[in-house]
Amino acid sequence: MTHQPFNLTVAMTGASGAVFGQHLLQALHVDPRVSQIHFVASESALRVLAEELHFSGRNALVEKLLGHPSNKIHQHAEADIGASIASGSYPSGGMIILPCSMGTLAGIANGLAQNLIERAADVCLKERRPLVLCVRETPFNKIHLRNMSLAADAGATIFPVIPAFYNHPIDSTEMAKQFAARVLAHLGLPQQEAYVWKPDI
Repeated sequence: MTHQPFNLTVAMTGASGAVFGQHLLQALHVDPRVSQIHFVASESALRVLAEELHFSGRNALVEKLLGHPSNKIHQHAEADIGASIASGSYPSGGMIILPCSMGTLAGIANGLAQNLIERAADVCLKERRPLVLCVRETPFNKIHLRNMSLAADAGATIFPVIPAFYNHPIDSTEMAKQFAARVLAHLGLPQQEAYVWKPDI
């Protein structure tokens, strides 16, 4: 359980499921336990955001995702390898990539660190900080599975974007909210509105 405010890094990459990343950011924005969020959207993520949420361009992206401006979420360019989150000396509570494309997974699993997202993830692994990779693809081929195994062996958590149905979600928005809540609970940030399974006894 988290007792002191801390910061997190959130990245969105070029896999389907932008709405999941949107609801994750919205939950973090209102969570008082998180003092700062560093946000990075890949170039491919921008294409997905345009296709799925009809958000165009990088400008004011955080405001579009939240529906209002934020002083808590700081956006970084994917090419900015000199950003604070690229250094292990910068304190961080961990990183979530939602959604995580197979290309991003491959770069992380093989230590390429060729952009800010991969570098920030690499920093989490080398500093033994939480790294949650919400992979989004189907079906998986052997390369995907091998890369997931490599990343898990290095310390990452593989957290596939698989929504739950036992809470009887009324629509895709509720699915996205509940999935984001599960991801945050995994990092010690349980959400008040999260559905918790209580089997009949």
